Amino acid sequence: MNKTLFKLHSWMALAAFVPLLVICITGSILVFKHEIDSLLLADKVRVDSNGRERLSLDALEASMHSNFPGYEVTGWALFQDKDRADLVYTIQHGTDEWTYALMDQYTGEPLRPPMGLTHHLTDWLLDLHYTLLLGDWGMLITSVFSILLCLLGITGFILYRKFWKNFFTLRWNARMIVYFSDLHKMTGIIGAPVLLILGFTGAWWNITHFAHELEEHAGGAEHYKMAERLYNDDLSLQALMDDAGKRIQNFETTYISFPWEPGTNFTFWGDVHSGNPLISEYASNVTYNAQSGEHMLSYDIRDATLGAVIVDSYRRLHFGNFAGLVSKILWCVIGLSPLLLSITGIYIWYQRREKRRNARDKRRAKAAALAGAAA
Repeated sequence: MNKTLFKLHSWMALAAFVPLLVICITGSILVFKHEIDSLLLADKVRVDSNGRERLSLDALEASMHSNFPGYEVTGWALFQDKDRADLVYTIQHGTDEWTYALMDQYTGEPLRPPMGLTHHLTDWLLDLHYTLLLGDWGMLITSVFSILLCLLGITGFILYRKFWKNFFTLRWNARMIVYFSDLHKMTGIIGAPVLLILGFTGAWWNITHFAHELEEHAGGAEHYKMAERLYNDDLSLQALMDDAGKRIQNFETTYISFPWEPGTNFTFWGDVHSGNPLISEYASNVTYNAQSGEHMLSYDIRDATLGAVIVDSYRRLHFGNFAGLVSKILWCVIGLSPLLLSITGIYIWYQRREKRRNARDKRRAKAAALAGAAA
């Protein structure tokens, strides 16, 4: 069984190692996406709060419309880091392409006009990580490789299930294949739990997103092209956000979903500061009718089922930000482990393949020699 499982493990690794390297290396970099953006685009993504109060949402929305009249707002991210600029998703009239702008929430000044979702380096890396630059079908492809990452972790655990006997053994003075074998086992065992989490949560998101796209646009139905404002312009967004804070105890809005196609409404997503480090900052939400402003729904993650809480935890677990800088560094380093696993694994596979080939050649030479002697 172990021989068959080893072959399966090896062939899965060989089939997936290039895409997995791309996915895992970009994922490790993106753990520190905002930190990288802060170095490269400090004047765009960072603002000076300096004890100031942010402007009302109504004033900020008015600034967006006056500065970019050809665009409609479709989403608004309000970060819990007070020195991080607001991110405003938009769609230009006559198109269905999502773009985003950056705005100083204390002055109402746009820091970046609406641009494509892959305009900056880390945005491009995010698309590469998420879809391999292949659009919606890329989500399905990356899901397959994410599942393979899980299977590699599971088969590796089974193959090295007695790892505790020599877990920290690295035979430095042994042959290279022995040293690489030890290094491969140790790296795999240390990294496997995190890689399993990353593979499973990544596959879950991509598959559900792809399924949603298929359902929404089955039969070739096109995305809605923005033609006009899809909500009542007389509504006060600030009043709705203030009301959302009263609907759910300790609710803090972190993202507002605007109507982006006919039939959609305003949804205020937010954090409820529950004390559970795995509950995301978008776990709860309050929805209002886009035309009347009437309250429609409140969803408090603290009252949700265990299954819903587990699914919500996928965000924190995938991004590795549940324990601050410590978990982010850990996720970043372990996310790079497939690079070492690929190098050591390919070397081990190649050396064993050469050993089998040499043994086969020796058997053939011996058989030829015996045949010649018999003649």
